[in-house]
Amino acid sequence: MVLAKVVGVVNATHKNPQFEGCKLLICDVCTPDGATTGSEVVAIDTVGAGVHDYVLVVSEGNSSRQALGNPNAPVDSTIVGIVDRVDADGKCLKVL
Repeated sequence: MVLAKVVGVVNATHKNPQFEGCKLLICDVCTPDGATTGSEVVAIDTVGAGVHDYVLVVSEGNSSRQALGNPNAPVDSTIVGIVDRVDADGKCLKVL
């Protein structure tokens, strides 16, 4: 699982039928303090995230399919949470 910032939306007129009704978001992987790394993934949104939100992304094939609730879906990355803040070593690294 990685921390990422949603930086864009993918619009597709034709997609796998298993993705019908699903939003595809471009997520830039972040460091714990919220700095983006330039490493981007397209993830299926299961929590109602939007552009500029910080999110938790499951980026393992089987874990992503389980999070989506469809063990046969052709999915590599799924957004499973919207992050409000990051705390580590007794201090707040980032309020997001």
